[in-house]
Amino acid sequence: MYRNSNAGGLKNISRLSVKSSLLFSIILFTKSFAWGQLQVDAQYRNRFEVRDGYRQLTSDGMTPAVFISQRTRLSVHYETDGLKVTFTPQDVRVWGDEQLASSTGVYGDAASLDLFEAFVEVRTGNAGWLSIGRQPLVYDNQRILGARNWNQNGLAYDALVWKWQSEDWSVHLGTSWNSTGENISENYYPSDRIKSLSFLWLQRIVSKDWQISFSHVASGVTRSDADNHLYFRQTTGVYSIWQKEDWQARGNLYYQFGKNRTGTNVSALLLDAEVTYRTGRLEPGVGLSYLSGNSQTGSGQKTDHLFDVLYGARHRFFGGMDYYRSFTTQTQQAGLVDYHFFINGKLAAKTSLTNTFHYFQLAQTNQDTPTNKNLGYENDLVIKHQLTGWGVLEGGYLFYCPSQSLKTLQGISTGRFSQFFYLQLTLTPTLFRNQQSNI
Repeated sequence: MYRNSNAGGLKNISRLSVKSSLLFSIILFTKSFAWGQLQVDAQYRNRFEVRDGYRQLTSDGMTPAVFISQRTRLSVHYETDGLKVTFTPQDVRVWGDEQLASSTGVYGDAASLDLFEAFVEVRTGNAGWLSIGRQPLVYDNQRILGARNWNQNGLAYDALVWKWQSEDWSVHLGTSWNSTGENISENYYPSDRIKSLSFLWLQRIVSKDWQISFSHVASGVTRSDADNHLYFRQTTGVYSIWQKEDWQARGNLYYQFGKNRTGTNVSALLLDAEVTYRTGRLEPGVGLSYLSGNSQTGSGQKTDHLFDVLYGARHRFFGGMDYYRSFTTQTQQAGLVDYHFFINGKLAAKTSLTNTFHYFQLAQTNQDTPTNKNLGYENDLVIKHQLTGWGVLEGGYLFYCPSQSLKTLQGISTGRFSQFFYLQLTLTPTLFRNQQSNI
């Protein structure tokens, strides 16, 4: 949509000025009259990408996509005795995606300003806190509940979480109930989104070398978009990490039961293990990830064996090319096996390198998949340079060499070499901090 004058631009600028003035006034008011500690942080993250086979294999006639995305956050943290407040608005955009423009310039944008965080924590007893509002839920190595930070929008939940911590134990108990609005009746909700989420997380520090945690997550979805009935998938399991001198081992084991989105009984497994060894400036490691899948689909399926990774990280575990985000469609419910070898290296005092090699296979085959489980291999090379204490420059080059089975799953007959390049700048300065008792 185009406009022939800059009236819309002036209006947007005016609104922005009002919002900025309001925020500045709030900060000054808090500085003058509140008791506690106030900190204001900013995050600016730009990412330049060349997608030439990212998320899907290249095919003949496909032109690489080139663009720049941007995340901007402003976080206000306030803490006093018995109270913590966090407020983080964010703007996520792609350069040039503005919808209001004219031949002489850009004046506005489709809505991209959102609320990433807005929650309070209230002390409950000597060791407990109650966290209420929109907040990230990040646990262990983010297999089941993660930040999804590669996505510029990130991931946060409207939730209530009770937290308790002692010297050796941590306990988190949380719940979330989602609605489309202030309804008069019924509790309908889109069936492809979570209606209810409840979880329990226990962590035990066994020794200085070993810690273990237990998680249980109950995730409920509606039977249809116009139905109050909920199907609950239950996920329970453990995560453990052990470190001794230069050795480190970590792993997950999760089991799922209950009902899937169609009401079918669930019995699924996730197994994940990694071992690393540090020698000088290098830290090589090897790992295995197994997500169970279905050997039978369709009307003949009695039990769903496909493991659902729920709200955990995809990009950091299943390859940076992001071919495996939804296993229902991308592996046709057959699950996934990932054998990976990686090496972390220190190139200089402020520069590090990580190279990860993945070999992917289907965990099962069924009537919707090829008979050959081999999916090919991927290599991810990432270099990071610490510019300052609050600035990081990161670059990555990734490529995928597919098997015929993966080409069949994606419906690609012939194509070019699949590759992906990105360059990312992340700045996280602290704009204001006051440690005095009387702000």
